Amino acid sequence: MSKHEEIVNFIISLDIGTKISVRGISSELGLSDGTAYRAIKEAENMGIVKTVPRVGTVRVDKVDKKNIESLTYAEVINILDATILGGKKGINRSLNKFIIGAMAVETIHKYISPGYLLIVGNREEAQELALENEAAVLITGGFNCSEKIKALANEKGIPVLSSSYDTFTVASMINKAIYESMIKKEIISVEDVMEIHPKYLSGTDTVATWRKLMMETNHERYPVVDENMKLIGIVTLRDLQGHDDENEQIYKVMSKDTISVTPKTTVAYAAHIMGWDGIKLCPVVNKKKLVGVLSIEDVIKAMEFSLRQPQVSETIEDLILKNFKCDIEGERLHFNGQIIPQMLDPVGTASWSSLNMLLSTMGIMALRKNNNINISVDSIMAYFMKPVQMGSDIDIYAEVLDKGRSFSKVEISMYNRLKQPVAKAMISAKTFSK
Repeated sequence: MSKHEEIVNFIISLDIGTKISVRGISSELGLSDGTAYRAIKEAENMGIVKTVPRVGTVRVDKVDKKNIESLTYAEVINILDATILGGKKGINRSLNKFIIGAMAVETIHKYISPGYLLIVGNREEAQELALENEAAVLITGGFNCSEKIKALANEKGIPVLSSSYDTFTVASMINKAIYESMIKKEIISVEDVMEIHPKYLSGTDTVATWRKLMMETNHERYPVVDENMKLIGIVTLRDLQGHDDENEQIYKVMSKDTISVTPKTTVAYAAHIMGWDGIKLCPVVNKKKLVGVLSIEDVIKAMEFSLRQPQVSETIEDLILKNFKCDIEGERLHFNGQIIPQMLDPVGTASWSSLNMLLSTMGIMALRKNNNINISVDSIMAYFMKPVQMGSDIDIYAEVLDKGRSFSKVEISMYNRLKQPVAKAMISAKTFSK
């Protein structure tokens, strides 16, 4: 075991919430500061160490997938520029709900539960009652708390925070953070959908081995690895054309210029490179070693799942599009709606960026009308002729001009109430099919 691995294993063995420093680890294990620093950085990349402002570097529990509605007390500290007075070990706990302690102390217990955050002033009785009920405390107005409260917070591992903002500002800032986290969709990475026990070939295998494997799996592409599972190439049906010698080794016919992704690569990026290069099966590597494969079917399923994810809050696109109605006129889609205040620029007319979003969205919807659910916009060219005022009625027509096997082209035209052209756009998009 190397010194680097020794430090990482030592960090993993620490309790959650333990404070970590370069000097502390180097003196504890008798190693250099440089080695300790590099190991801490790797632990941070692994997700088991986190640096919190005004707290330091602490050992945290690795969270593989984060709930889209969750907010931790550490994030609250950053949002409010708050100071932690006690209970540092609990800063990575999730905040379930926050309440304002604008009631008598005798009735507070009816409203608080474990995982709650009580926003209160310098009322020590209310602070103590919250901690006794496993709820964190946020003291507004920049007030401090007594040593008794600090000791109780440290004992229970529940944060007590202090912010210089008033109660209304604090509640507004936290509510905005929760709103923003709720509209974020879960980003799907390759490791979520890849096949973790892939079929592969060794460089020393023969063409006969490949033919046998193809008969078993019906796949056309296989990653090729060496004795250490390191990816060295990929072999396809095209590579083996003209090679009739059944005893010829795979490494002599395989393609060495392989395109691969890592487990942390987003599915959206993987879809782009696979669609652009026409790849149906992509190797997944971690530190150059094969850990799985990603098929185009896996990508399509993941993108369909992403489209079906529930949205708790409305995005800007949702706010704009809900004011439009859609009708089918022959081969065209006709959208009719009004310019709303959220689309305005500083001078009071519809901003070019919001109009551009309308054009591209309508074009994508026209493609989806033909059951092309999975679409990636390759390019868009837009021309704007006239400004549009708030409240103006506009008509948008989207028509698919060319539909190929992989790429499609859509023309979108926008008109004002006088039927004068406002904008025109041409979109080229990549469509994925199973």
